[in-house]
Amino acid sequence: MAVSSCPRVFPSFQCRSDPDFSGARKTSGGWERKPSQSHSQGSRFFGRRLNSASTQGTASFQGIILRFPPNFVRQLSTKARRNCSNIGVAQIVAASWSNNSNPSSPSTAAAAASSSSAAAAAATAATEPIAPIGDDVEKQVDLNLNNGNVELRIDEKEVVLPKTKPSIFSSDASLTIHAGERFGRGIVTDAITTPVVNTSAYFFNNTAQLIDFKEKRRVSFEYGRYGNPTTVVAEEKISALEGAESTLIMASGMCASTVLLMALVPAGGHLVTTTDCYRKTRIFIETILPRMGIKATVIDPADVGALESALNENNVSLFFTESPTNPFLRCVDIKRVSELCHRKGALVCIDGTFATPLNQKALALGADLVLHSATKYLGGHNDVLAGCISGSLKLVTEVRNLHHVIGGALNPNAAYLILRGMKTLHLRIQQQNSTALRMAKLLEAHPKVKRVYYPGLQSHPEHELAMKQMTGFGGVVSFEVDGDLDTTIKFVDSLNIPYIAPSFGGCESIVDQPAIMSYWDLPQSERLKYGIMDNLVRFSFGVEDFEDLKADILQALETI
Repeated sequence: MAVSSCPRVFPSFQCRSDPDFSGARKTSGGWERKPSQSHSQGSRFFGRRLNSASTQGTASFQGIILRFPPNFVRQLSTKARRNCSNIGVAQIVAASWSNNSNPSSPSTAAAAASSSSAAAAAATAATEPIAPIGDDVEKQVDLNLNNGNVELRIDEKEVVLPKTKPSIFSSDASLTIHAGERFGRGIVTDAITTPVVNTSAYFFNNTAQLIDFKEKRRVSFEYGRYGNPTTVVAEEKISALEGAESTLIMASGMCASTVLLMALVPAGGHLVTTTDCYRKTRIFIETILPRMGIKATVIDPADVGALESALNENNVSLFFTESPTNPFLRCVDIKRVSELCHRKGALVCIDGTFATPLNQKALALGADLVLHSATKYLGGHNDVLAGCISGSLKLVTEVRNLHHVIGGALNPNAAYLILRGMKTLHLRIQQQNSTALRMAKLLEAHPKVKRVYYPGLQSHPEHELAMKQMTGFGGVVSFEVDGDLDTTIKFVDSLNIPYIAPSFGGCESIVDQPAIMSYWDLPQSERLKYGIMDNLVRFSFGVEDFEDLKADILQALETI
């Protein structure tokens, strides 16, 4: 990534107070604060040692980061440019990692130096006190001055800092607001909200920087399809909620599904999926993957025996399923299927869109990957398309590599909408869980409703399982009206509050008849093969008042 420097526009400008390093002393490892000086303000972010300097004539700076939270370093140049353009700090130079501490190496990495606020602003973005790096992997740092810039040479083996929930946050509710931003945002700014970085490419100051990047001595953005600082913040927030090492966010849920399937199932391979699922996913599995020689075994979501048979009879690469499923909200025993698949060397991916990371932790239950259509609950406002995959760094990187080839990058403005939406995720889910459960019970007792599908009901085939692996059951309820296609149409058209539309999970309630909305191109006999009855209704409850929704549904039922 390119570096940026700008003249000292505001010599006395300060965004926030900085650590005082006036008592720094030079050691063999660079500049180090004297023990007698209070260093809690700075070093609490970075482990045992925080090097800094204060010189006369050549450079002046109050702090420099030597230890970085995950994904921080690769974004520092973007942060530098935004600092220069937005808050007027001076001479910010991008930091780079180097695998060679030889001073003659052309890959000598630059570090951040700024007047007043740059380092402090970056420090405030670091994780809770960030997990210290142990003695066995201690970084050897040389800090020197070179024409007013700070050079940071780092000789170390690769260190992956653990992604831990900040200790001050005791629940997902706080993480939805602050994760990826309050402690670790890769964009330096005094703004509370994360800025949108609208750029299609990132520049390099010179060819040496480019070569360092290409030879992996420099960590950087390069092209918009490969990453964006705003998008990375959204990925970090989702990772924190899922307890994942890494997250990849893409342009839609279907983009995430299709790229994942192509990346993890080899040509000529075999996968297992379930009968009840999003129709477009089924179409891709049944019509597109066979062109690559990939075969699929389709099983009932609760048929563990069928899964065992498929694993024994085929070289299965992946078990891919939703839980809960669409539209009947069937639940898969994630822990059990993960154990079975792992014994045979197969991966498990759970599409948890209907559950959300707040109601279900698929990775903690044993799944290798969890996928979401972020269009739904995560965005939560019916105004953005996005999809994401979370899991281990190794697996997500495999998917990311193919994603970089195929495309489907999320626009940074859309990433901002996901971040904005997720800040109220816990509030919305709490309301939607409550409304859906109460409404499911009401519908189940109504004489004009034949059957209700909702994991929170004791009548649901996987209710006990859902009670074990979910903390809430989501805002979608499917049910069958006592009548035919036309009767159900009359009921739907008599509703006043919900919109007749596809999708779900937003603030506004949405209703649809799957037979018409999703399967109208198929004759009734074909629809029935998938269990899609003409009288089936899928109702996504928003955050409207429960009594208003109740009154609306009851009056609509009275019309049939």
